[in-house]
Amino acid sequence: MSGPTGRIEAVLVCGGRWHDFDYARLRLLRELGIYELVRTRVFEDYDCRDALDTADLLVTYTCATVPTEQQRKRVADFVSRGGRWLALHGTNAAIEPLGPDADALFATPRDFGELAAVLGSQFLGHPDIAPYRVVPTEPEHPLLRGIGEFEVTDELYISELHPPLRVLAHTRFVGDCPGFAEGHTRTDEIRPVLYLKDHGAGVVCYLTLGHCRGRYDLRDLGIADLGRTDRGSWESPAFRTILRRCVHWAVTGRMRADVDGYRDAASG
Repeated sequence: MSGPTGRIEAVLVCGGRWHDFDYARLRLLRELGIYELVRTRVFEDYDCRDALDTADLLVTYTCATVPTEQQRKRVADFVSRGGRWLALHGTNAAIEPLGPDADALFATPRDFGELAAVLGSQFLGHPDIAPYRVVPTEPEHPLLRGIGEFEVTDELYISELHPPLRVLAHTRFVGDCPGFAEGHTRTDEIRPVLYLKDHGAGVVCYLTLGHCRGRYDLRDLGIADLGRTDRGSWESPAFRTILRRCVHWAVTGRMRADVDGYRDAASG
């Protein structure tokens, strides 16, 4: 945790598959860079023991990046002792390509073990990327106040949930998740988009939005050039405001509804 100088120690884990992690990494470092007291150490996976042992906050933007058993315990201990974990987009996704004779392209094995319960969810699948509505479940919560319903074009996550969760924003979906072995739904249920999960003395804040993909990020799936870049929710002012408020919480431990610009955020 932060030492006598008052410096705030942050760990950013950003890496994995099928996303533009360079873009996400730069955007997240920009948000963290607002705060003069924050020193951020950056990793592509959870091999960050020394940094995490002294960290105040953990920010993760990953996909198919699964921590080892020891790394899962270390992350759980970090939250339990009072750490703040801001988990974004595919953090809860363990995805395994299947063989050519399988009925689906991808399996989503339960490789997060006990960390799934700390995180609050594990990814099962998503429908084809298309616009959908995000609805504030708690519209007066500081992370959402003044935003209202908004539309994004993103990956709509169907996840296995590990309650209790405090769901702050949600969407709804009934249908299939093409290409995935799981995630197909036949019941109209709330699908969390933003939630809080307590664990020990710490808190996890999970925001499932934030998909981004470059032209060449699907080459291992046989698509040499996608022909376009996808910026998903990053183009949404509502998403950017929520993200900025979430980062402010991760840095300061306080949730505020007036954090909408650099000047407000930098003031703490």
